[in-house]
This record gives sequence, C-alpha cells and structure tokens, in this order.
Amino acid sequence: MSAEFHTITELFSVAPQLHPDDMQAAADVGFKSVIINRPDFELDPTQPESAIMMAAAEKAGLVVRYQPVVSSQISLDDVLEFKQLYTELPKPVLAYCRSGARCAHLYQLAQQN
Repeated sequence: MSAEFHTITELFSVAPQLHPDDMQAAADVGFKSVIINRPDFELDPTQPESAIMMAAAEKAGLVVRYQPVVSSQISLDDVLEFKQLYTELPKPVLAYCRSGARCAHLYQLAQQN
C-alpha cells in the first residue's frame, strides 16, 4: 500500500492520487466512503480511470462517488455538490485528487456555504 491519508477532521481525510489496491487499505483503516475529485486523465494518461477506482472501492465495501472538479475552475456549484455528497455519505469520508489539496479546499469551501 502506498496511500497517504491526511486527516482534516475526525470524519474527513484527503489523499493524493490513489490506486485500486488503496481502496481496500482505506476500508481497512475505517473509511466508509470515497469521493473522487480528480477528472480522468488529468495531466497523467496513466492514472487509474474513475470507473476502475469505483469498482475497487465498491469491492472493498466503500460507498463511492465521482465528482470531477478542475482545480483552477472550482465553482459554487462544485462546492455545493461536494457539500451535498459529504452530507449524505457514510462517515468517515476519504476524498482524493492529484495531491489532496483540491479536496481539502472543496471541504473548506463547503463548510462556509
């Protein structure tokens, strides 16, 4: 397992790009849900596609949602959708993108709206 999970709150953590095996690792440490905020093929044609990641998450028993957000173009709609996903998903939630920063930023913005 190469995943690095960074705790933001007791119920929310972020990670840089994950791989299919990381989904079982996330479930093993107690996460219940995953939000994928990285669009497919963003700057890296070798990153695992969201469909592969979603299948791996579901196999690990995680609830998973794909919400692709372009880092430099975060909109209020993106923030509100993220807030809705976070509110509805079983906790704790793990979100990932390229570095984890976009997910943390979305979370912070969601807390303000």
